[in-house]
Amino acid sequence: MLNKYICSLFLLVLLGSQIIAQSNPKVSGQEARSFFVKSLIEICDPVLTNLAKDKLKATMPIEVADEPYDFREEVAHLEVVGRTLAGMAPWLELGPDNSKEGQLRKKYIDLAVKGIANAVNPEANDYLNFTEHVQPLVDAAFLAEALIRAPKQLWGNLDKITQQRVLKELKSTRSISPLYMNWLLFSGMIEAALLKFDDSADMVRIEYCLIKHDEWYLGDGIYGDGPDFHWDYYNSFVIQPMILDILSVLKEKEPQLEGYNYKDKFITDNKVFLERAQRYAEIQERLIAPDGTYPIIGRSMAYRFGVFQSLSQIALFEVLPQQIKPAQVREALYAVIKNQLSAPETFNTDGWLNIGFYGHQRSIAEPYITTGSLYLCTTAFLVLGLPENNPFWSDAPENWTQKKVWSGQDIPIDHAYYLKKEEK
Repeated sequence: MLNKYICSLFLLVLLGSQIIAQSNPKVSGQEARSFFVKSLIEICDPVLTNLAKDKLKATMPIEVADEPYDFREEVAHLEVVGRTLAGMAPWLELGPDNSKEGQLRKKYIDLAVKGIANAVNPEANDYLNFTEHVQPLVDAAFLAEALIRAPKQLWGNLDKITQQRVLKELKSTRSISPLYMNWLLFSGMIEAALLKFDDSADMVRIEYCLIKHDEWYLGDGIYGDGPDFHWDYYNSFVIQPMILDILSVLKEKEPQLEGYNYKDKFITDNKVFLERAQRYAEIQERLIAPDGTYPIIGRSMAYRFGVFQSLSQIALFEVLPQQIKPAQVREALYAVIKNQLSAPETFNTDGWLNIGFYGHQRSIAEPYITTGSLYLCTTAFLVLGLPENNPFWSDAPENWTQKKVWSGQDIPIDHAYYLKKEEK
């Protein structure tokens, strides 16, 4: 009787693991990349096509929360542009080539360049709002981050007049005071772009956002959002990625920062900030369940799989923790993105994203959420900045951590990240 029971239990476990495997069948890296490219274009095409035609304001629907803040319609267009380009930039930066994908990149590089020109042209219909209300500070920062992520294909392809207009609009956001939280990084990111492209940065704004976030570090890869802990995904939506992108500019500009008081500190601390981000990416990878779902916790869940920007960025930089293989991140992100994009009514009939987490769910939107806000989901696609022959795409499929352990495989024990005192 006991043997029958054991055999039945074994069969149930085996069947369960097979169901999990079948619910997310393995796909090759080439298939995954094709899906990522197709999905990114599906999301971004309405934005860039209409902006390039100077028709974004005329065609973009603006859906808001049930009880929205005032003036959301006046900030949604810069939102959609900055966030779309922030996620798309690493893929565009690969540049055009003769392949089918390379020709797609050329198409969207051209659309993006034309669109940015309209966005900063005071005579254009799609001239964007960089100064009215406080929200433009946020999305000017995402636009600045996009330019930093694609300095050749975005910034480098802008004509001189457009470049000067971009710089003028970025500087105009200095009139907006950031909130005492992750918003400090928006000011810092804009100044980083000004440092990179114009050598006109206000270094205090860069210095201040990094110092405060260093103070707000809570341990084990997590920063507070301001002095307090928030159990949400803002370490991925904003904090970890923007810190690393700001530091990348400081590192690049190191020879020009002689005499700057905090130069040595931030160049040296780059390693510390990176290690924290690596630990956070490790945590993110473990949050993805065997079926490609993940916990819905905290604010801004209408950003959907933008939750995993930090994991995607660490994979893009090719600095994943040693125990995480690139292919398992590829498989995990594939499962997450496919799950959410396959939900009914994710898009409206004209191809724009609807508010929601899994499909169309307005109830999930905070008062600040608009259609434009949703496009932060594109940041999950940062890994497309890795070329097709990179191991991330060419390695054989590999189960991610939760899928391994829930099918009976061994996994590495998880450990908290501690910085040794002598390394501070």
